[in-house]
Amino acid sequence: MTGQDTNPRGLPGLRGTDHIGFTVPDLDEAVTFFVDVLGCEPFYELGPFASDGDWMETHLNVHPRATMKRLKFLRCRNGSNFEVFEYAAPDQNRVQPKNSDVGGHHLAFYVDDIDAAVAYLKASGVRVLGEPTVRTAGPSAGQTWVYFLSPWGMQFELVSFPHGKAYEKTTSRRLWHPVDPAV
Repeated sequence: MTGQDTNPRGLPGLRGTDHIGFTVPDLDEAVTFFVDVLGCEPFYELGPFASDGDWMETHLNVHPRATMKRLKFLRCRNGSNFEVFEYAAPDQNRVQPKNSDVGGHHLAFYVDDIDAAVAYLKASGVRVLGEPTVRTAGPSAGQTWVYFLSPWGMQFELVSFPHGKAYEKTTSRRLWHPVDPAV
């Protein structure tokens, strides 16, 4: 795989995902979790941002009186960066969505040894949801995954497929992989 764009349709110049942004109830708690438990690297912080006009609504689709208290950029090894926000807003919903809710989501982290990673999370007091699921059939065969929760209830996933996934036998194209074959 050369990294060349083989799909001429879509957004001109698209190169990949730069970052994923999400809001947490307490930025300090989140940064501590990402850095001390998950091993991410903190970069820079910005904020606060607010507007007396309609800038927040026009540009960010939030309540016009919302205040973006702070945001922090983090890097978690080989993957997208995270832009983690802490907001205050008159209409803020402070309930974490479930995966099944519209807007529900999770962040998945690839690990080399899922059993070691699960043991580490449990020893760190992190709530792991069930035991790892091993895929033995279908296009995801070869993958093992398990969900876990942050201290504020955000859903995360560990995933591992050290010998690849079954779909890889039918195409030279790849979803994200822990080792970029173009390097």
